[in-house]
Amino acid sequence: MDYREYIEVSADTRFGKPCIKGTRISVFDVLGWLASGMDFDEILADFPLLKKDDLLACLAYSGK
Repeated sequence: MDYREYIEVSADTRFGKPCIKGTRISVFDVLGWLASGMDFDEILADFPLLKKDDLLACLAYSGK
């Protein structure tokens, strides 16, 4: 997966942290939720604007 299709960095959003495009949700937010034990379904239920590919892109970004 090419995370660059889903992740953007903008100085105007969250102080330049990498975020899911079109949102203010950072990659680190998603990784933190996963690390705390949330699964994809729980995250997607809490944030319906996100898609599974957004979450996969965050994982891909973390391994870059």
